[in-house]
Amino acid sequence: MRKSIFIAAGLFLSISTQAQLLDILKSTVKDKTGIDLNNPQAPKGSTSTTPTNTNTTTTTTIPTSTSTKTSPLNVGNLTSTQISSGLKEALSLGVTDGVKKLALTDGFLKNEAVKILMPEKLRKVDATLRSVGLGSLADEGVKLLNRAAEDAVTEAAPIFTNAITSMTITDAKNILLGSNNAATGYLQSKTQAQLFTAFQPKVKASLGKVGADAVWKNLISKYNTFTGQSVTTDLNEYVTTETINGVFKMVADKENGIRNSPAMRTTSILQKVFGAQDANR
Repeated sequence: MRKSIFIAAGLFLSISTQAQLLDILKSTVKDKTGIDLNNPQAPKGSTSTTPTNTNTTTTTTIPTSTSTKTSPLNVGNLTSTQISSGLKEALSLGVTDGVKKLALTDGFLKNEAVKILMPEKLRKVDATLRSVGLGSLADEGVKLLNRAAEDAVTEAAPIFTNAITSMTITDAKNILLGSNNAATGYLQSKTQAQLFTAFQPKVKASLGKVGADAVWKNLISKYNTFTGQSVTTDLNEYVTTETINGVFKMVADKENGIRNSPAMRTTSILQKVFGAQDANR
């Protein structure tokens, strides 16, 4: 009997002690955070999430401060006009520099990044000609495709430049703080079709000028004779597309350099605009 009394007393003291500790804990939390554990409420400026019986959550967010940034973009004191000017200048430099390099002899042919290869649907023509000892004819055909591009690309500069200067960049900040070739990608998406229409006659003239059309007519004729097939291809469309893509690749390389190398920012507007970009990385 006495043993039972002692056990009961011990349990009572333990429960009492726990209750006292809990009261102390609640008091400390209220002093430090303002939260009353006896009547819990979400403190001002916090987010509370309440589970529902449909396995979804209802979230209520209370604003914490009126000084919260309204945009993750921060380009200092630059105006949209300055940003647009900087991007256009970077693209113009890319076009000028790219066209200059591509217009040289072997500018396309010896640059693996932009070299124009045998059209995909004519790869079997290439393989067949080589198998019957006409590899030199196939090589000449590819070389003249690149020669036509090197000749025609000089006419591309004004077309590209006009497209750059006339474009409107409404989302200039996003482009500036985008990927390493965001401006080039934007330009390409807005001007590809226009450039193709304007540039195709230039390429057609160059194909005739360098003799590519005659060589390819002979090349296809020999293939058709050996195989009994009747293969045709639109070289003008193919070379036009590949030439334009080559210029865009060069522009993208230039943009990437300007974005990542301060030494390539050769004007004050480039230094100012892309310096602001650096601050956001």
